[in-house]
Parts: sequence; C-alpha cells; structure tokens
Amino acid sequence: MKIGAAKCQAKVKTRMYLVRVASLAVAAIFGTCALITAFDPATAGPIAISNDGGKTAPNAGPVSPGTPGARKSRTKYAVSGSAPAPTATTQQTVPEPGRAYLFRGALGLIFSRGMDKLTKRIEQAGITATVNEFTLCGLVAKKAIRDYRQKPAPISIIGHSMGGFCALEFAAMLQAENIPVNLVVTIDPAHLMPKLPSNVERYINIFLAHDVLGGGDVTPEKDYQGHYASFDLSKHKGVLHINIDKMDVIHTQLVTKIEQLPATPAKTEGGAVPIRYVVPADAAIELWDSGTPAFVRPGDTLETLAAFYRVPLWSLTQINQVAPSTPLMADQPIIVPRFLVPLDAVSGQAPLKR
Repeated sequence: MKIGAAKCQAKVKTRMYLVRVASLAVAAIFGTCALITAFDPATAGPIAISNDGGKTAPNAGPVSPGTPGARKSRTKYAVSGSAPAPTATTQQTVPEPGRAYLFRGALGLIFSRGMDKLTKRIEQAGITATVNEFTLCGLVAKKAIRDYRQKPAPISIIGHSMGGFCALEFAAMLQAENIPVNLVVTIDPAHLMPKLPSNVERYINIFLAHDVLGGGDVTPEKDYQGHYASFDLSKHKGVLHINIDKMDVIHTQLVTKIEQLPATPAKTEGGAVPIRYVVPADAAIELWDSGTPAFVRPGDTLETLAAFYRVPLWSLTQINQVAPSTPLMADQPIIVPRFLVPLDAVSGQAPLKR
C-alpha cells in the first residue's frame, strides 16, 4: 500500500509540474504575439559598450589590493578586476573542458534564436554544447546525468525566457543526483521562477525588471552559498525580451566564463557576497560574478576606491547604498564587484602599486 501511495504522489507531482510549465508557456506565447505586433527592430537603440570615458577596464587583469608592507591592505585577498585570489588548495583537476546546455523559450525557433548563436560560439571555443526547446528540459537533464556519471566535466546551463525556467529545474534535477552545476545563466526568465538550488556554484541573472514576457527576479534557496549576480538592463534603450538573448556583449562574456570554468575555482577565501544591479543607461554591461568586501584606509573615498579596483563608481554607490560624496571611515567594509578568473592568471600577475 505504501509503494502504491508513493507512486500516486509521484504521478500527481509530475502532472502538477507539467500543468505549471504549460500555463507559463501559454502566457509567454500570447504575450510574445502581442509584443511582436508593436516592435520594430529598426527603432531599437544602440547598446552601450563602454563607460567612464574609458576609465573602467572591463575584465582587467589581476591586481593586488596593496603593496607589500602596507599598514593595512584594502582587502584580505588578491584581486582580479576586483576578485579575491583563490588559494592553491582550492584548485581542482578537471579532465574535460565542460558541457553547456542551452534552452530556448516559448516559440523559441522564432524568438530565442540568440541561444543558437551562443551555442555555436561555445562550440567554436572547443566546448560541447547543445541547444533545445525548454519543453525537452527533463529529457536533456537525464542525458546530462548519464554523461556526467560516465565522465565528470564542468556543467553550464543557459536559458532565455521559459528556457530560464528550465535552467533552474534542470539544476534541481542534477541536485537530486548529487551533481554540481558550475554555472547557470538565465536571460530575462519568466516571472514565476523556481528557487536557485544550492548545488549551483555560480549564478547570473540578466533581465528586464518591468518586462511582461520575462522580468523574473530569481531568489536562491536559504542554504545557497555560491556566487550570485543579478543585472537589470531595463534602463538600456532598445533592449527587449525578444533581443536580449542576441546581444554580443553578453555572449562574449559568457563564452569567456565557460572557457575558464575548468581552471577557475568557485570557492574563494572570504566567501561570496550577492550583488544586484540596475545597470545605468549609459554604462557598460559588465557581468561580474559576485562581490567581495574591501576595507577603507584613511583618506579613501568611493572615487579613489573605484579607481583602485578598476570598477565604475556607480557599482560601488549602488551595492553599498551610499552617495558618491559620503565620507568613509577607516576600516569600513565596502562591497566591490569582482570577476572570477583562472588561478594561473592571478598567480602570474604582479601586484598593483600606488
């Protein structure tokens, strides 16, 4: 009787999941049809690629927070862009360059073709990559589990719109099999999203907060300890749900992250501080991985800290919720956004001197 009851419960859960996915898909399809009648690609504005008049160096090389012998370092760790250097003990040996699983949204063969373009770029980088409709999420996940059992390799999952919903469900399926997911990226996912599971090491959400078709603001499970970064591009003119998946500036950074996964430890000294940004209209789109605490020295201002860590000033004012002119106290912690980089890139870079 107990076995029969368990099977019954499993069937009910499966049917509820399918109903939920179907409901979201229908809503996405009707919303897309409404949007496409009003959208004219010729009127879309340009996408900002750089800001600060060139003062900020996206993906800048590794830098040290201070010179040897300084009375107090700005951070306790070496920095890359603004990333603390992982210790040698965290380095992992990975036999394969990785596998990437990409998913289109509703009517994906029409509106989510950016996932196909991104898949080709990932393949050109020497990484196994596939792209599928979000409705095939469960089948692809089962194959991913089998492949990982046969030969473990870094796993990346990327989804646009309903494909973003699939990406989190995919990660949860792997969590049930005790399989880690190295990177999950959701691109303007649906509003009704599952929680980010704790087996994900790095997560990036790129979305449009006020978008009818997307706008999903994903929250992690309570026990999540990985890197978390959220970027709202709603202030960028011309960025819409049906073209956000096709942006080269996003594709380029994601391909680099996936290429570097085997050599980039996710565990860093000091942990990871979640970051959430509303990217200004005239600012570059820089996909940091998380934040890290830096420590103020006498005489520091937010402007000097921004220059020292090679990040735009707005990134410090937003995440720390302070005005640019706010006086800072010595030893005050300030959150700085950072890129995670390969271990050899950090160890091979000379410290930055002031």
